[in-house]
Amino acid sequence: MPESKSKRSRYTPPAPKKAPPSKLWVPVTMFTMLGLGMVVVITNYLSLLPGGDPQNSYLFIGLGLIAGGFLFSTRLR
Repeated sequence: MPESKSKRSRYTPPAPKKAPPSKLWVPVTMFTMLGLGMVVVITNYLSLLPGGDPQNSYLFIGLGLIAGGFLFSTRLR
């Protein structure tokens, strides 16, 4: 009995290529930004930064560094 056409010409897609691992500077930058942001926020609330009382500008700088660290984490493979 002849084989049906659908079984003979079944398409198999090629295997997807794996992305290369991240360069070393990506995780280093990510952890540095996360750590520095945490240090800035903590030292701001402990009033150890110049200016005495806690200031919103230091808080925004710290939160910006933390957000930048999270953005770098999306690049990590």
